[in-house]
Amino acid sequence: MRRTRAAVFTATALAGVLALAGCAKDSGSSGSSNNNASGNTGSCVTAQPPAAPAAATSSSAAGAKVDASSLRIGLAYDIGGRGDASFNDAAAAGVDKAKTDMGVKDVSESTASPTEDEAAKEQRLTQLATNGYNPIVAVGFAYAEAVGAVAPKFPGTKFAIIDDDSVQQPNVTPLVFAEEQGSFLAGVAAVYKSKNCHIGFIGGVNTPLIQKFEAGYLAGAKAASSKVQIEDQYLTPAGDNTGFQDPTKGNAKAAAEIAAGADVVYHAAGASGKGVFQAAKAANALAIGVDSDQYNQTTVAEYKDVIMTSMLKRVDVAVYDYIQAVATNNLAALPKRFDLKVDGVGYATSGGKIDDIKSVLDGYKQAIISGQITVPSTPQK
Repeated sequence: MRRTRAAVFTATALAGVLALAGCAKDSGSSGSSNNNASGNTGSCVTAQPPAAPAAATSSSAAGAKVDASSLRIGLAYDIGGRGDASFNDAAAAGVDKAKTDMGVKDVSESTASPTEDEAAKEQRLTQLATNGYNPIVAVGFAYAEAVGAVAPKFPGTKFAIIDDDSVQQPNVTPLVFAEEQGSFLAGVAAVYKSKNCHIGFIGGVNTPLIQKFEAGYLAGAKAASSKVQIEDQYLTPAGDNTGFQDPTKGNAKAAAEIAAGADVVYHAAGASGKGVFQAAKAANALAIGVDSDQYNQTTVAEYKDVIMTSMLKRVDVAVYDYIQAVATNNLAALPKRFDLKVDGVGYATSGGKIDDIKSVLDGYKQAIISGQITVPSTPQK
């Protein structure tokens, strides 16, 4: 177990230390023992938050109706597949919305197993392409090698890969995100909602991608508090992808962090996050979901009362926008990275547990968008 005592976040000059009485917020009536009571919210906070913007920023705009009914879409899921209540479900939601909005009719879905080799991934993509599916969306960086091998063999087929931009092929479009930016806001929220000034992070697999979630979370927590204590663990090392599909291990790790004093735990662990929610509910702690709005996910509905927010990684938006761009033959319209500025990442408000700090989170969000705060993409211990 790695534990870090937070220092003042040095990436911004706006983190002035306030008297705790001045920082504390009256959260109003909560109705839940999992939410901080009135007068306790912000008791861990030691920094003045940036001013909230006058109006919410959004890049979304309604356009002309797009007809994508002729597209046959292949969807190659990562471990967990549809129903993981997280990353894969977000991709599925993007395709489902394309069915509703753009008339997509033909979709073929398949899922990776935790122990499969590269040949299996290549075979999955090859079969989709051979069967005439175009475009094909590979859900996750684990497909990078397979996409790099298969795409050149099917130059007339368009491929997209989520979370990887290493494949340099003319028919491959990377869909990548600023996970660290959304996770920064999760770290701020955790500080404002922690009664113990002690929070936790659970990563599924220790890879550069998941380290971006960790990095943003640590940075956000440290930006809000100079005294917060952080538990910081991974379920499996790089190369062992079972960390994304092991709720039992997620439960055990989260329970250990909670036993050490953490009362808010953020996971970036795919389907293993269900175990994190189980541990939080058992200990009357709070949890932060990831990727999808997990408060509204049916597969973890029994734990929704402890899910205070989720870091939204809008894989659904990226997949939907990619399908739209293929249908209109305008791939150049896609952003290079789905970040806060284009609502590619963000935070969920379902359940109302962070309504009282929304202006704080929006202030930090705007500071990141404007460049006033630069969020690191590797963990700063």
